[in-house]
Amino acid sequence: TIWSGNNTSPRTITTNVDNDLVWVKNRSHAYSHYWLDSVRGVGTSSDGKQLRSDSNSANITATSNGYISGLGNTGFTLTTGSSDFERLNANGMTYCAWTWRANGQGSSNTDGSTNTTYTSVNTTAGFSISTYAGSGSLATIGHGLGVAPKVVLIKSTSHTENWVMYHASLGAGKYIYLNNADGAGPGSGTNTSIFNNTAPTSSVFTVNTDGVVNGSGKTYMAYCFKSIKGYSKMGSYTGNQNANGNFVYLGFEPALIIFKNTGANENWAMFDNKRDTYYNPVTKFLQPNDSAADNNSLVDFLSNGFKLRQNEYRMTQSNTIIYMAFAKHPLVANVGQS
Repeated sequence: TIWSGNNTSPRTITTNVDNDLVWVKNRSHAYSHYWLDSVRGVGTSSDGKQLRSDSNSANITATSNGYISGLGNTGFTLTTGSSDFERLNANGMTYCAWTWRANGQGSSNTDGSTNTTYTSVNTTAGFSISTYAGSGSLATIGHGLGVAPKVVLIKSTSHTENWVMYHASLGAGKYIYLNNADGAGPGSGTNTSIFNNTAPTSSVFTVNTDGVVNGSGKTYMAYCFKSIKGYSKMGSYTGNQNANGNFVYLGFEPALIIFKNTGANENWAMFDNKRDTYYNPVTKFLQPNDSAADNNSLVDFLSNGFKLRQNEYRMTQSNTIIYMAFAKHPLVANVGQS
């Protein structure tokens, strides 16, 4: 959803769906991306619950940055202080948010060797949110999806650590960071210290001893996504280095696509069907790892996939480009409806 700031606080932004993960960005100015979810709960005037995808910092202090003070089944509420409207709701600035439905705060999942504190699951949409405590020892964590996730995104809420992603197109011996522009690591060979070179199963994902996923005394969030026919697809392609770029079949018309060139130090890019006032090519993109305002490139959102229309290094270099795509009109019942 998109809105224009009006300097009022509190202010409810209407989405008409349940809001269990809310990701907010000032699109006209360079302010951080903000993530809040129903598992951690909303912020208050004295604590911080928000994370920034363009930062490796832990939970943000709400009092200095404004906060999301309510998550409902038709919208979410913004509360700001007198000096921080620009982050969420300032006059003359524009904003956007992407929201996902899970299942409220959820409950502990005991499928793995480490029980989650809470796991909130929407199996229809192939999405779950979990929080767990790190052990510092090889562990498995239950995700609740009933099928192996294609993407597992993990962030420490208590300590300064990178956002690390498992993506099935890369395999569990590789990883990529959401909060920076680095290519997939390690540069050659495989890594066992993060995901133990072990792919997720239908019940658990594996974390090894690296502090980015499983440090003793640290707490973590895990966001898991499974490709769902007609609603979402997590995949990859090899760029053709051409302005007449790749066509990628999804099986649905996308509403949101997130891209990352995994073979080069290039920023992430995300396009959606709300920020452009005309249709095709979709031009405006934001960068999950960077606070910059809207940038421009050219992508066609088609009835069955997407087509790149510009030789844009983020998406057309002859490297493996991973993506996460979500449908405009899901062909699955009750994916996001309240």
